[in-house]
Amino acid sequence: MEITPLTAISPIDGRYRKQVHHLDEYFSEFGLIRYRVKVEIEYLVFLQEKKFLKLSGKTIKHLEKLMLDFGQSEASEIKQIEFTTNHDVKAVEYFLKQELDKCDAASAKEWVHFGLTSQDINNTAVPLLWKDAIEYEYLPSLLNLNTELGLLAEQWKDIPMLARTHGQPASPTRLGKEIMVFVERIRNQIDQFIGIPFTGKFGGATGNFNAHHVAYPKTDWVKFGNDFLARLGLNRQQFTTQIEHYDNLAAHFDCIKRINNILIDLSRDIWSYVSMEYFTQRTKAGEIGSSAMPHKVNPIDFENAEGNLGLANAQLEHLSGKLPVSRLQRDLTDSTVLRNIGVPFAHTIIAFRSIEKGLGKLVVNNEKLYEDLDQNWAVVAEAIQTVLRREKYPNPYEALKDLTRGKKKITKETMHTFIDGLKVTNAIKKELKKISPHNYTGTNLF
Repeated sequence: MEITPLTAISPIDGRYRKQVHHLDEYFSEFGLIRYRVKVEIEYLVFLQEKKFLKLSGKTIKHLEKLMLDFGQSEASEIKQIEFTTNHDVKAVEYFLKQELDKCDAASAKEWVHFGLTSQDINNTAVPLLWKDAIEYEYLPSLLNLNTELGLLAEQWKDIPMLARTHGQPASPTRLGKEIMVFVERIRNQIDQFIGIPFTGKFGGATGNFNAHHVAYPKTDWVKFGNDFLARLGLNRQQFTTQIEHYDNLAAHFDCIKRINNILIDLSRDIWSYVSMEYFTQRTKAGEIGSSAMPHKVNPIDFENAEGNLGLANAQLEHLSGKLPVSRLQRDLTDSTVLRNIGVPFAHTIIAFRSIEKGLGKLVVNNEKLYEDLDQNWAVVAEAIQTVLRREKYPNPYEALKDLTRGKKKITKETMHTFIDGLKVTNAIKKELKKISPHNYTGTNLF
């Protein structure tokens, strides 16, 4: 069968295709080939700039146009060559040699892929496509989501809410502040993420510029390699085997995983608030919540996000654990694994979209929030015993513990009767009676 959203095995290319189809520019076979071609062309032009060969203006213009306009027909041509070579990077080399023939630059053909091994191309192309995907797709999406959370936190900053620790009623808080907890956590991880450099390997067959050095022993090839990768926006790893060591890529994966964990935490909290009726959800005409129960409006967006984030993290865990490990100077296990980095990336982007969609449906249920606070006067026991400590009242904690711990119902009347029985001044009693679950929300942290 032809691959369509109905026949695709992966939901990324099926059910969720509309949300992530643009990621094929980076993570598809086409995307990888396109970045390989870019690296090979940039390398050839760099050799020309360093006076190893001479390319005409016509040739450079042809190569630059090829990079700019590279499309599926060119990628298909490379795949056809690969059917003969059975080597994907060599197919790119042969394709570029054919392109040089087209612009009368046959004398430059043997400078294509000069002194390189395939991993010099792969371990430059993959960091490049990863860098672009992070800078153009991941970080903008994450920053937009975090901005949306920050706006909601600001909007809800004065709404009192019963907190729950161990699932039990606890000192009241504010709804906006609880959302701001996630905003800050994500910000902190973004700061860590952007501090991780994008690195590549470029140093010949086993990382020592062997072929380059034997051909031109007087050239400073380390500087050449450093300058070339810097030109592409990457840092060159100075001591490598045949492949890059992937440690910084693994650090990116681990940081994304931590951010995903924060978003799983957020999704579960919002899900819980919906189940507690702190939020209602806007409905859309024609939508169905249950095939059997017509009344249901399920928090499906947060459930979808949690599922996709979990899938992404399972894959990121394998990627960050496997890629930095290779037998001796290289084995080939990184090759097939590395081709899958777009899968957790796509699941993560899908989750971002689901959370944004879910947040857009939320409506604060002020009545329920008020009711829950009003039904839990026991939470002001902390406030009362703290004021009594200030007044040097004997054993205030124990007195409030005896009054509240394990009791079925503590009401406003219960608390005020207790306060009336205290041996304190009327001014202190008046101060204590002003405290309620609705105003015992601490400092406004905004």
